[in-house]
Amino acid sequence: MAATRLSRIRPLLTPLGRATHYACWRPLTISGGPYRAEDVFHSQLEDPAATAFLNKSQTPLTPQQTLTEKLFEAHALDLPPGKHVRSGDFITLSPWKCMTHDNSWPVATKFMEMGATNLHKPKQIVMTLDHDVQNKSEANLKKYRKIQEFAKSQNADFYPAGHGIGHQIMVEEGYTWPGTVAVASDSHSNMYGGMGCLGTPVVRSGAADIWATGSTWFRVPPIAKVTFLGELQEGVTGKDVIVALCGIFNTDEVLNHAIEFVGGPQTMESLPLDYRLAIANMTTEWGALSGLFPIDSVLEKHLRAKSIQAEMMQSAQLAERNREHRFSKTRVDRAFQRPLVADKGARYSKSLYLDLSTIPPFVSGPNSVKVATPIQELEDRRVKIDKAYLVSCTNSRASDIASAAKVFRDATTRGQRSRIADHVKFYISAASASEQRAAEAEGDWQALLAAGAEPLPSGCGPCIGLGTGLLEKGEVGLSASNRNFKGRMGSPEAQAYLSSPEVVAASALNGYISSPGYYQTPQGYEGISAGEGDGIQRRMVGVEEALEKLVGQADSLIASAEQAGVGHQPSTTPLTSAPEQDPPTAGVEVIPGFPRRVTGEILFCDADNINTDGIYPGKYTYQDNVTPEKMSAVCMENYDPSFNDVARNSDILVSGFNFGCGSSREQAATAILARQIPLVVAGSFGNIFATNSINNALMGLEMPRLIQRLRQTFADDVQTKAPPPDKEPQANEQSLDSLPPGGKGGARPKGEKKLTRRTGWTLDWDVSRSEVTVRAGEGGDTWTEKVPEVPPNVQRIVAGGGLVKTRQAMFSGAA
Repeated sequence: MAATRLSRIRPLLTPLGRATHYACWRPLTISGGPYRAEDVFHSQLEDPAATAFLNKSQTPLTPQQTLTEKLFEAHALDLPPGKHVRSGDFITLSPWKCMTHDNSWPVATKFMEMGATNLHKPKQIVMTLDHDVQNKSEANLKKYRKIQEFAKSQNADFYPAGHGIGHQIMVEEGYTWPGTVAVASDSHSNMYGGMGCLGTPVVRSGAADIWATGSTWFRVPPIAKVTFLGELQEGVTGKDVIVALCGIFNTDEVLNHAIEFVGGPQTMESLPLDYRLAIANMTTEWGALSGLFPIDSVLEKHLRAKSIQAEMMQSAQLAERNREHRFSKTRVDRAFQRPLVADKGARYSKSLYLDLSTIPPFVSGPNSVKVATPIQELEDRRVKIDKAYLVSCTNSRASDIASAAKVFRDATTRGQRSRIADHVKFYISAASASEQRAAEAEGDWQALLAAGAEPLPSGCGPCIGLGTGLLEKGEVGLSASNRNFKGRMGSPEAQAYLSSPEVVAASALNGYISSPGYYQTPQGYEGISAGEGDGIQRRMVGVEEALEKLVGQADSLIASAEQAGVGHQPSTTPLTSAPEQDPPTAGVEVIPGFPRRVTGEILFCDADNINTDGIYPGKYTYQDNVTPEKMSAVCMENYDPSFNDVARNSDILVSGFNFGCGSSREQAATAILARQIPLVVAGSFGNIFATNSINNALMGLEMPRLIQRLRQTFADDVQTKAPPPDKEPQANEQSLDSLPPGGKGGARPKGEKKLTRRTGWTLDWDVSRSEVTVRAGEGGDTWTEKVPEVPPNVQRIVAGGGLVKTRQAMFSGAA
């Protein structure tokens, strides 16, 4: 039976329903609305004295923070006294390091457009050349020379083509230090989380802002906790872990979340550093914005080994390149004196678990990370492959090369054929020149060459569809890389699978997707254990833990009450009108130039996952000098060709969930502004679109309950019709953040009678009170909903006409 998505993996799984709650706990309701607080003993609900200590305490409660929140707080500028960073906060982020690669010149162009001339902190910036290193055209070489000359003139750290993939350089050169935040203008910066360094991507304008000012605005995402249980069986790798997670939790459970991986000491010690890097790297494909591992003994052992290695080099090379940030013993000692950890009562937006001892080796695909199949099932089908790849920043370190080489050596030991199948091409490229040298020192690189592998220079290459060895029409490829969207590695009419290096090597050897035979199904195996919660069905809760939970819960309830419960209600909860008398609200200071109120009629585009191509057609994206009038005319035309006829100036555009998913084109925001729509309201936004909107002075609000109310009200006008099937992004046009778009421009709702609707409803956003008032048509109900405050750093960007114009004014002295 073909394996597609969770439903076809289900026979391997133990029940995946919601986490089992402790039998002695029940929901808590506080005045002002229903709030779930499931970590409460029933005795504390029935006996007020049991929680009286909370009321009697004269000491302000210290918020319980996640590790992610603590790291962002440690790198946030200008926080008010006593402020603790929480998920959802807008901060001014000053990362320890910022990496750019082949896109360094577009970032430099944006940097110069801002009016900046010198890097604010030269040693904060790292530039690498890694994407198109096989391209020897004069145009590409000229671009590379410009980037190198710019880096040299700015005294930034620079690594030329051939040195390695930027993310691997960040790790091996010591730029991803435990307890720091490092960003990159590339989505796989998530990989730094394997080093206990919070890595997350920034858009190009954000990178340029960091170049110019040392910081940029940032919104702390929701945070998910993933608990690992047990230990991996022999023959199962870190790649299998993340492929399993992508395939099991394949309905966007962690979309646009920051992830923290946790587990007991024995479980976490069983995950070596290279496994952690592979897992963190592919949290990108899982839809997350970061994938953070703890700062623990595994990491400490690795860094102490690097420290000894650095001392053996007699510091000559270190001194030559002025690498004060490298692996000194003193620095390693400091990193592990008091490493940051999440507080026990920290609040996560969701919790998932996976028992590592229950997962077999997996293969991802074809053409989707949401499809995961146990290797035994694919091996039985004998899926013939044409090309195999041991490339990319995910799995081409020396340990991965050694694992692949072992497969061929084992074949020799058994007296079997030890060369790749005659019809297969096997391409290998180390993550960095340093990793290749390490593999050569052990003879592993040579073993793969002797088996018939074709070497490629260290760089991204086939993983991103550039250079030698791309998949051609009708071919099947198996890769140890991270992304297998249709067309990503070549022809959109090819099939791409992902797996561990061992499985790639065995498949290249046999000519079809196959296992090296290291994994044996455990006796009495009952399937994969995974689901929501922490995976512990029942346990005793001690007094200390109970008190920690209560303190954390109290802080969470206060935060929830301040946000009026938005985002914490079940999706079936109907909207209700606001109380007749609202409690007093402290006013938000509105800076000059930022509107105090925004009012307009709601224009409802009832669809989820409207992608950036639906908002602004791709055929215009790379055309120069497109006028605002033209942008206005084509705004939303791929979603609804009649949009421009229905829309009016000053309308409030309201849409469903994940609005603006897809590619990173900034014109998706500027086209809406060109249509003279000042505000977009959605159930949620694609992360990159949300960032580009603020950077281009387009305001947005997330109001999921409003979307529900609109859908309930206008449901009778909608024809019933089955939604289109999911389609994976093609030709790498969609971003990793996006849900697969159904149909051109975005997924349609079940009914398509009216794609764009004039509702007659009005929306009034009082910025100073952080309130939105909605009136459901002439004489209809009116209700008010609290929305997050707009912080000063975001107000300044919008009031200044966008990030670039704001920085231009700053550098010209006009601000």
